[in-house]
Amino acid sequence: MMRSPINGIDAATKSSSAGDPQKRISHLLNIPRIVVAATHSGAGKTSVAVALAAALRERGLRVQTFKVGPDFLDPTYLSMASGRPCYNLDGWMMGKDYVAGLFTRVTADADIAIIEGVMGLFDGANPVTSEGSTAEIARLLKAPVLLVTDAKGASRSVAAQVKGFAVFEPGISLVGVVANRCASASHAELLTQALASASLPPLAGFMGPGAFPTLGGRHLGLVTADTGTLPMAAIAAFAAAGEKNLFLATIIELARKAEPLAAYAAPATAGKKKIPVAVAYDRAFHFYYQDTWDALKSCGGELLFYSPLKDKALPEGAAGLYIGGGYPEVYAEELAANHAMGEALRAFTASGRPVYAECGGLMYLSESLETTPGKRYPMSGVLPAGTRMGSTKKFLGYVEATLKEDSLWGRKGDLFRGHEFHYSELTSGGVADPRWQTVYALRRNRPGTIIPEGYQCGNILASYAHLHYASRPEAVSHFIAKCGGAL
Repeated sequence: MMRSPINGIDAATKSSSAGDPQKRISHLLNIPRIVVAATHSGAGKTSVAVALAAALRERGLRVQTFKVGPDFLDPTYLSMASGRPCYNLDGWMMGKDYVAGLFTRVTADADIAIIEGVMGLFDGANPVTSEGSTAEIARLLKAPVLLVTDAKGASRSVAAQVKGFAVFEPGISLVGVVANRCASASHAELLTQALASASLPPLAGFMGPGAFPTLGGRHLGLVTADTGTLPMAAIAAFAAAGEKNLFLATIIELARKAEPLAAYAAPATAGKKKIPVAVAYDRAFHFYYQDTWDALKSCGGELLFYSPLKDKALPEGAAGLYIGGGYPEVYAEELAANHAMGEALRAFTASGRPVYAECGGLMYLSESLETTPGKRYPMSGVLPAGTRMGSTKKFLGYVEATLKEDSLWGRKGDLFRGHEFHYSELTSGGVADPRWQTVYALRRNRPGTIIPEGYQCGNILASYAHLHYASRPEAVSHFIAKCGGAL
């Protein structure tokens, strides 16, 4: 067994200067940790990370998982594999200090941290730096890297590829290789020899076709994992596959070699009056960052979860409403059929209480949702525009939103970072009603264009952008204050 999380923290503390509490170094953190990265998307890193987390949990370890990048789907698999909430880490979107503070906080009672990367190891916000990449997170957290590579039809050439990844950028500690699509044990032996002959990190596992259970997908990526789509039998199968195909003892030792990490003191939270906030959460709406929920609660929010699909009324006493993203297009017929919830939502918005709707939430607030040509379903009718699904992505990438006016999450001039990923769009030229104004100057990272977005009317705000608010505590406090009537 690995040492306990208490023994994993050096008792010695460092002096710190006054300032942002999240920047105060309080101790050194020695938690074993490893990044599961890949040469490219589709190399198999999600399956490896899920199998690794499930297998280590099966061995009795407390496994804390993370996902690099603005991803709402992979974390659901990692959460089920570990039995703990998975957290996103993104240097571009959240900022380095926040990433370090978040990692410190959520690993406090863990035995080991598994960090699944995004795309290829060095792919991020732009093609010339590692900003927003897995490499940036690995360097920031001083985390050893396990590289998943596609070995089909190759032996020594894999060593050449691994060497390129090992030396491409300073500060990256590539410590092991996992070979996907490996034909046999004899093929794995060839890879072992090739890596050793070039003085490269060792093979830490290999998988042939069908080694792991198949993960289902749909247009935005993987199907969201829950007990229906990923029953415990499937988790057990991943754990067994990890035990069989990954060299767990080797990986644990590699994770233990992570350098001590400067840990950050968590900001003190004073007792606050609880402000009840209704949060839409079901199969249609479940794209949320775990740390956003944490932040809302730490700032005084009491989260009241409800289902727009099944419930007939909003939670009693709710002072604000948050409808996140998800798959309203998949459940459009059920959403349209729940007339009582539509009426409750319209009554809530008419009351003047704050309502925030993000991407799928925007689609639900709209007048109608066209899923395919000729199939249009009535939605709640709060936003005076229709939405329709397209066959191709409308946008995928990082965004920056600058507030042009005061809003639910901040004051004029405040800037937020986040991302967009959607196939739907507004119909009929967008929102023409003059009572609604666009309050975002939204800059899309690539190609750098700025567009008006963020549709606001009174205390209602709807947007396609998924903005990261937890890294801006003042924004979360602002939202809770709005819900409580203090602003």
